[in-house]
Amino acid sequence: MKSGKRDGYPGSGIKPYSLVHQTLCITDISFETKCLIGYVEMTIQPHIPNLKSFKLNCKQCVLYSMLINQRWDATFSYHDPTLEICKRDFKQRNLDNYKNAHANASHSVDSTLGNGEVTVQIPSDAYSAGMINEMMPFTVTIEFSLEEPRGGMRFVVSNIDGTLVERGAHLYTYGRENSSRLWFPCMDSFSELCTWKLEITVDMYMIAISSGDLIETVYTSDLRQKTYHYYLSVPTSAPNIALAVGPFEFIVDETMPEVTHFCLPSLKPLLHNSTSKLTEIFECFEDFLSSRYPFSSYKQVFVDEAYDEFQSFSTMSIFSHALLHPPTIIDQVPIMRNAMANALAKQFFGCFIVQQSWNDAWLTKGISAFLAGLYFRKTFGNNEYKHMVFEKLQAIQNYEFKVGGIVLDPAAVLSRNMDLHFSTAYAQTTSDAYLKAYEKKAFLVMRLLESRLGPGIFLQSLNKLLSLAMTASNQKYLNFVWTPMLLSTDSFLRGIATVSGKDVNTFLDLWVRQPGLPKFHGNFVFNRKRNIVELEIRQDVLNKGTMKYMGPITVAIQELDGTFRHTFNIEENKRTFEITCHSKSRRNKKKKIPLSTMEEVDMDLGAMDADSPVLWLRIDPELDLLRFVDLEQPDYMWQYMLRHERCIIAQECAISSLESFSTPQTRLCLTDCVENDKVYYRVRMQAAYCLVRVANQLAASWSGPPAMLAIFHKLFGSYSSPNIVRRNDFSNFQQYFLQKTIPVAMASSRTLNNNCPSDVMKFLLDLFKYNDNAKNKYSDNYYRAALIDALAATITPAITTVTLNGMSGRPSTELVSDDAKRILEEIVRYLNLEKLLPCYHRVVTVSCLRALRILQKFGHIPSSANIFKSYAVKGNFINVRLAALEALVDFMTAESNVETFEWLIDLIDRDDEPYITHRLAEILIEKPPFTKDIESCPLSSEEIVDKLWNMMNCKFHYDSRLRCDVVDLYHKLFGRRRPACLPMSDSTMVINLKESKLARTGLPDTSQDRIRLLQKKSADDLDYQDPFALARTHSDITATNDSNSNQGLKRKSDDLPSFDDDSSMPKVRIKVIKQLFVNSRYYLIILTK
Repeated sequence: MKSGKRDGYPGSGIKPYSLVHQTLCITDISFETKCLIGYVEMTIQPHIPNLKSFKLNCKQCVLYSMLINQRWDATFSYHDPTLEICKRDFKQRNLDNYKNAHANASHSVDSTLGNGEVTVQIPSDAYSAGMINEMMPFTVTIEFSLEEPRGGMRFVVSNIDGTLVERGAHLYTYGRENSSRLWFPCMDSFSELCTWKLEITVDMYMIAISSGDLIETVYTSDLRQKTYHYYLSVPTSAPNIALAVGPFEFIVDETMPEVTHFCLPSLKPLLHNSTSKLTEIFECFEDFLSSRYPFSSYKQVFVDEAYDEFQSFSTMSIFSHALLHPPTIIDQVPIMRNAMANALAKQFFGCFIVQQSWNDAWLTKGISAFLAGLYFRKTFGNNEYKHMVFEKLQAIQNYEFKVGGIVLDPAAVLSRNMDLHFSTAYAQTTSDAYLKAYEKKAFLVMRLLESRLGPGIFLQSLNKLLSLAMTASNQKYLNFVWTPMLLSTDSFLRGIATVSGKDVNTFLDLWVRQPGLPKFHGNFVFNRKRNIVELEIRQDVLNKGTMKYMGPITVAIQELDGTFRHTFNIEENKRTFEITCHSKSRRNKKKKIPLSTMEEVDMDLGAMDADSPVLWLRIDPELDLLRFVDLEQPDYMWQYMLRHERCIIAQECAISSLESFSTPQTRLCLTDCVENDKVYYRVRMQAAYCLVRVANQLAASWSGPPAMLAIFHKLFGSYSSPNIVRRNDFSNFQQYFLQKTIPVAMASSRTLNNNCPSDVMKFLLDLFKYNDNAKNKYSDNYYRAALIDALAATITPAITTVTLNGMSGRPSTELVSDDAKRILEEIVRYLNLEKLLPCYHRVVTVSCLRALRILQKFGHIPSSANIFKSYAVKGNFINVRLAALEALVDFMTAESNVETFEWLIDLIDRDDEPYITHRLAEILIEKPPFTKDIESCPLSSEEIVDKLWNMMNCKFHYDSRLRCDVVDLYHKLFGRRRPACLPMSDSTMVINLKESKLARTGLPDTSQDRIRLLQKKSADDLDYQDPFALARTHSDITATNDSNSNQGLKRKSDDLPSFDDDSSMPKVRIKVIKQLFVNSRYYLIILTK
């Protein structure tokens, strides 16, 4: 199944003109009124002699004039179908129809196909001058203004007293793919490359940062304003142009002067610490690719209220200033470095080499993520890299098995038949959750491709693509030679074939052009007589998100004499393989066993089967497939795997499986894992959580101290008094993460009465009491937040008092238990302390809010939304707002509180911070207050349906991400069909077929008088017992107004009750939908013109 360009998909059209050069000049910016004024000058090269018109992209802007070659006025028209997806008052509120309308609207403004919102007519004078007929380049000058933009550009002005500098007023551009049209007229397509000149005039105290190299800064004579002149000589598409203006402070990199970092006032010390490792990332990428950085400068800008953690544009990246951190913070370091690595990788693939169309976006997204992964592996180690890969694979599994398959190439035939509630043909119509899983899958596919080709060959292929693109970028004003800078699936295949001589088209057919993942279930038995392992592998191909895999698969068996790998070919859904063992069973209990790492270890073989030489088995151990594996093997094999296997993926799988084997041997194995400092810290953390769950199931037979209490005292207790924790010393990062994890895991311990053991509660309170960070060079903010999370995890449901009349008593502070009081005191104390001495990222406040909600939910304190609303409003730190919103969603769901639900929906509607509205929608999708499967819920109302429909239909036209978020939320709550809470539409009526009467109708009275049912001789002629069979059999019945026939109702089979002919009646179509009640004579009939 080869990829090709198909009608109706991006990339299938050829435009009769192209853009060669564009100038963007912003002459005035006002932060008080949140507007700007400017003009663009576009140089267009026609490709046909009879070019009559051309199309541009522009939203939100006011266009004042349009001149061709500064001489002729051009007329233009504006049409943007994305302003309102469903034009008429669509009462059905049907997502299937919305999906089609949304795709059609996006198609009509897709610049890749030559479409756009603005159609410009070339004046006749231009033809008279012979300019168009000779296909000479011409310029189009457009004056425009942008007033109070709701998307694409963000003005951040604090509501405090002082000057704009003191208030930190600044602006920046943002958006999903193809969002430049939201703030200036352009051809908003990645495939439309051109050179750029940018001129931005700002006040003297402001700095303007834009794509390109800063050529000069010109000051006005009165020294009140200055103009920044940027020039971008590398051909670049409009979506990769960005702008940031504000009173920024900056740092020029000491080792790379072409790199500059910008931040808001007073954040310069954090900026210096956070960006100090960027030079290493540059060196790492240039070493991997054997190619220099493609641009001549690079700028990192940190802004407030960012759209996302980071966004990459040509020669610059815009980050959230929440990523900045002081040197005392440990937890933020990998997050910051990973963000910088991803942003810089996108400069190579995503800004310099761009996707030719949306069908090819998986290439740039996958390659840039792959490059960032190489840096991540080099910096943080192979174990951390493997853990990241496994996490991404699990995220893809969760999405595909729950929502639906992911197709990386939307033009593939199978993607048209995907059962999703949104279209994947365009970036603007694709769900954000789908896009996140899409990017993860693209990364994993690139990793598989590297494994198939070999690391050296794959990087050589990327170097070849960069070399061709750099050669092409040096050709100025010759856009037909810039093709190597556009990456398509076909050009990618040609590049790989040129370097490696291999054809990977079959590989793409399997992982790129079809949805789903293979799902394997395996089990095996050892045949002692033949000394073989009989392995049965079954595939699940029927459930959602699965696919049938046919190809090789690797099986690794750890035997007494070493690790042996076998490769089998999967051809059927179920197959049994015979694997000959290389070892013989031995009777001695201990021996040295060689592992796959060539290391020999001592093993106690007393637990294994004496007749079998097999210690454990793994399917696809190196993750050579994107797959889900469910393997059945005895508990002792999982225990051996956890103790002795060196691959952390195998160890994490062993821990997950051991949770099903609650035995003393499992508890001992997990305890040894947590204590062993040679085990990777993430494995020890996961083992700690699993150990508590296993211990809870063994509570009846265990009489010793709570799980891990002795371990914590041994690792972190004082030397003179182990029960008292030592002074904090976080210099060992692995020990630091373990010290945070163990108390949280221990807090989940439960007795037979489902209460937290008193020893654990006393232990946690002592940790608060003896916490000493005075001589620690690192902050303990995250550690204290983890202790609060641990206290919250100890809370169990309160005992409800019942009055004499049988009514349950309301929670009050007088009835709070002693443990709950102590927890509440600690939470309140830390909340008050946070207001005086706020910690980094307010992590302690976030944990306190979560703990308060747990106390409310379990009945220890009265449930109230007021405290969370006070923390959720604008003015609080973003993480605090999100934690409060999570608590409000939980409160609203538990209490079925209509007022809180409406408050949250209104917040999505009115809040002007894009990341907050996006995350709130995601929280509601993850924890919906009701679903379409719930028949009745007080939160489901016609008003909510109308609000959500209005948001996604017309209100959020300026933010495609938020619009798709609301579509996902609407689908989660009401499904794809018409919501059940809506009243019956005007075209619906109920007919009693037995009595031939209208039981209820939504038609006007005049129409009712005209409709007369003819009585059928026997009502038994219709099958009332199976209304769905009736609907299938008689699903196409047409009432006509043919005056030459007395039979006005026609159908394919026998006659049904019909209407008398009436020439004044309109043509209608009748569909029998369903029987309203079992064995009822009433049917729901839909009449449509």
